[in-house]
Amino acid sequence: MPRTLGRAVLGLLRYDLVGEPPPDPVCVFVAYPHTSWLDLPLMLGIAWSSKLSPGFLAKKELFRAPFGGLLRSLGGIAVDRANPGTLVADLTDRARAGRPIALVIAPEGTRGGLGHWKSGFYRIAQEADVPLVLGFVDRPTRTAGFGPSFRPSDDVRADMDRVRAFYADKHGAKPQPSAIPSLREEGDEPPRPRPAPPG
Repeated sequence: MPRTLGRAVLGLLRYDLVGEPPPDPVCVFVAYPHTSWLDLPLMLGIAWSSKLSPGFLAKKELFRAPFGGLLRSLGGIAVDRANPGTLVADLTDRARAGRPIALVIAPEGTRGGLGHWKSGFYRIAQEADVPLVLGFVDRPTRTAGFGPSFRPSDDVRADMDRVRAFYADKHGAKPQPSAIPSLREEGDEPPRPRPAPPG
């Protein structure tokens, strides 16, 4: 059922699935670029189509009745934004428990975020020793799917160079600028936004 649903979502939104899913069922699935509310259903569609078990973060207020049960059944994980200090530890414990989960995280934080990426995705993968899987949406080619996957090393800049190289030609579901992938841990000033693609 999830695989059928995933294919239906991608078909409805007119995106073709490309790339090979990761062999490891426990991973951090990077969602970029994040320009539209459509990004979450697209990423869930990618994961379901490939027999992954996606999980995603959402503010705890969304888990109240009547939608809380539905969100949890889709893989939703409630986040208390007023007390986020334990989030990385909690998600790391989930990953270490070995339960299949492709944790979908948009490192930009908000749609069209134009500063540094939030580093939680990287720290979770590093502390849980699970791979980062570079998921993407590319509106100009109407494709979505999987890029390379790798485990974080001790060299943040080298890892982020790999991330930047892959995403250099990817553009989100809406034609608007998006942040060049970077982390504060690299010691740089916030990067200038990438321009939106033509059209």
